[in-house]
Amino acid sequence: MAPTREEALSLLFEYTTTDSLRKHALSVEAVMRAYARKFGEDEDLYGLAGLLHDFDYEMYPNADQHPYVGNKILAEKGYPDSVRQAIMGHAPYTKVPRETKMAKCLFACDELTGFIIAIALVRPTRLAGMEVSSVKKKLKDKAFARSVSREDIINGIAELGIPEAEHISFVIKALQDNATILGLD
Repeated sequence: MAPTREEALSLLFEYTTTDSLRKHALSVEAVMRAYARKFGEDEDLYGLAGLLHDFDYEMYPNADQHPYVGNKILAEKGYPDSVRQAIMGHAPYTKVPRETKMAKCLFACDELTGFIIAIALVRPTRLAGMEVSSVKKKLKDKAFARSVSREDIINGIAELGIPEAEHISFVIKALQDNATILGLD
């Protein structure tokens, strides 16, 4: 049996102290849960992958540590292989193939979710009324949220096999549905 969401939150908060990284984890969790519902998959497992994909990043930010250290911790705590494999695959430099729908979703959602949140933070209405066209326009602006990998966003959408506009719209909607929890309403 997989650890509970409460146990995962405790682990996240043990290793992650910054509010922005905690909110990123919660936002990716929200989108992953929404995709699990859409695909008829296990919402709790998808949620765990989203919630914990970067839990070790603050303490172990280097490419030779993240997500390797986190994967070891999760294995020791009994997290399922499917969750750990998805987390390993979300970092392209690990070369872990994204073979499951969960792994593909996590990769497709991670950078895009962070990018949409960055857009929301500079908008007076935050997530309310955000359009796909606004996101696509900002993606072309290389100066905006320059640390977000546009290549990972493009590759993630291609791997997931969902049209770009549909995926962006889905992520926006999942975030809007959780705007209060994310402090973006």
